[in-house]
Amino acid sequence: MTDPASSDVNGGLTRRAESRAGERLRAAIVGGGFMAEVHSRAIRAARAEVAGIVSSSAQRSADAAERLGATRAYDSLDQLLVDDAIDVVHVTSPNALHAEQAAAVLAAGKDVVCEKPLATTTADAEALVTAAEGRVATVPFIYRFHPMAREARARFASGRAGSVLSINASYLQDWLLGAGDDNWRVDSKQGGRSRAFADIGSHLVDLVEFISGDRVSRVSATKRTVFAERAAHSSITTEDAVAVVVETVSGALGTLLVSQVAPGRKNRLWIEIAGSEESVAFDQEQPETLWVGRRAGSLLIPRDADQLSADAARLCVVPSGHPQGYQDAFNAFIADSYAAIAGESPEGLPRFTDGLRAVRITDAVLDSAEAGTWIEMGTEE
Repeated sequence: MTDPASSDVNGGLTRRAESRAGERLRAAIVGGGFMAEVHSRAIRAARAEVAGIVSSSAQRSADAAERLGATRAYDSLDQLLVDDAIDVVHVTSPNALHAEQAAAVLAAGKDVVCEKPLATTTADAEALVTAAEGRVATVPFIYRFHPMAREARARFASGRAGSVLSINASYLQDWLLGAGDDNWRVDSKQGGRSRAFADIGSHLVDLVEFISGDRVSRVSATKRTVFAERAAHSSITTEDAVAVVVETVSGALGTLLVSQVAPGRKNRLWIEIAGSEESVAFDQEQPETLWVGRRAGSLLIPRDADQLSADAARLCVVPSGHPQGYQDAFNAFIADSYAAIAGESPEGLPRFTDGLRAVRITDAVLDSAEAGTWIEMGTEE
């Protein structure tokens, strides 16, 4: 009888995660906050073991291990990295720590999943790409893993949508709407030079480029810091909102709006890309359908594996009519990361090179906003 834990179900998204030695993959997490919780659920969904966790102190590590069900709490990252039982490390700490910690994981000979932004400077991100050669090193651009985002991509890749003409996209949240709302991310020492764009704008640009198959070649941006003073922080310089005009390598024009002060918008990532034959629109808060616009006969395509491209269908883990969401997309990303560790080559897996790309675009957006000029990205890959 086939072992259900190792069966290839729904394109392999539920198979047991295995290390190179053929044993159950053992993952450790750096950090103990919200993203650590998301990662822990995805690790278990991939049938790997949450084998350890380390947070900012020994006590916080112990608390996080109990809360997230990790097998072991480590007193320090160094202690974790010398443990040969750990195969892959998930870095979910504050942004300013990502580069140093991911580099340490790679130097220890372990594979790594590092939260975005990959680094707070382009130089650090470039160094990580070099250090990751020969290892599996991925970044959670997880909106790529919504089936309908893959369907949108397939329509451009196949030529059905035609060539890209224009892009209209936004990512809006309201969790920092008031002066009393605060978080470590507003502090440039912990979060880096950019906040709203590095945090959520990076997802937006990654998904635009992923779906369209086109690259942003230059940007013109403006930014605003609505609150320079918040509950626990003063002299804040990181941005609450950014507006960007983009031009792509193919010559398409686009607008991007990113805000963390948009009342009523909880996590609204929305993209509409107009092709010469049809437009496609994807809304992350309504991810069960894809709008396909035509001059005559527009469509609303449901998340039904029987109607989708193969790459989109493989990400449908429950039947149509049973909604999938954010955690499902995250689970699929981790499953594909672990498949890569096992030696496979999953389609569309975001690696450190994609993380570097996001850092470069973030720098260009901030440079443009501060200089008041267009910034050229060129045609680099």
